[in-house]
Amino acid sequence: MSFGSLSQAHPSPTQGLALASAAAAVVYGLFLVSRPASPLKTLAKVAAVGLLTVLALVIDAPAPLIVALALSTVGDGFLAGNSERWLPAGLAAFLLAHLAYIRLFMGEGGGAGALMAEQWRAVGVAGALIGGLAMVIWLWPGLGRLRPAVLFYAAALAIMTATAFTLPRQLWPAMVGAAAFFLSDAILSAELFKNRRSPWTSQAVWWLYYGAQAAITWAYLR
Repeated sequence: MSFGSLSQAHPSPTQGLALASAAAAVVYGLFLVSRPASPLKTLAKVAAVGLLTVLALVIDAPAPLIVALALSTVGDGFLAGNSERWLPAGLAAFLLAHLAYIRLFMGEGGGAGALMAEQWRAVGVAGALIGGLAMVIWLWPGLGRLRPAVLFYAAALAIMTATAFTLPRQLWPAMVGAAAFFLSDAILSAELFKNRRSPWTSQAVWWLYYGAQAAITWAYLR
C-alpha cells in the first residue's frame, strides 16, 4: 500500500500527525537543541517522536514498532533534561526500544537466507557488528560504573542495525533508518563519554535520530 493511498484513506490523522511531528522536530533542531533544559525543550523533543507513535497507532502499524517509538519517546523525555542525572534511565528506555526494533526486524526479515542471497546485506551486518565492537572498545576506559549498561546497549544497537539488513527490499527506509540510528548514537556516545561536544555534533545527533525514527515509521506507511 502506498503512502498516497493511506493519505486518501485517513487524510486528517496521518497527514496532520506527520506534519506536526516534523514541525516539532524542526523547532527542536533549529531553536532548542543547544539550549539549557527547559519545559519547552522537553515538550518539543518528546512531541517529535511521540507524534510518530500516535501516527503508528492510527495506521495500525506492527506492535513492536509502536512499542519502540513509545519507548524512544520516554527516552527523549529523560535525556531532554539533566542528561547526567537521567542518563541511566534514558539508556534503559532506548535499550528496550532497540529490543523492540530487533523483534520487529526479525519478524519481518529473511534471516540468514536474505544475507546469503544478497551479499550487500552481509556487508551491512558486518559493518554494524564491527562498528558496535569498535564503539565499546573506544568508550570503555571512561565508562566507569556504566560499563555493563553501555555494553548491553551497544550490543542491542549493533544487533538492531544488523537485523534491519535482513528486511525485504520494499522496507528499505527502515534499513536507512537503522543505520542513521547507529550513527546518531555513535556521535552521542562521543559527546557523553568523550566530551566531544560542538554545535555540529548536537545537530547531527538530532537530525540523524529523528530522521531514523521517521524513516523506520515511513517504511510501514508506504
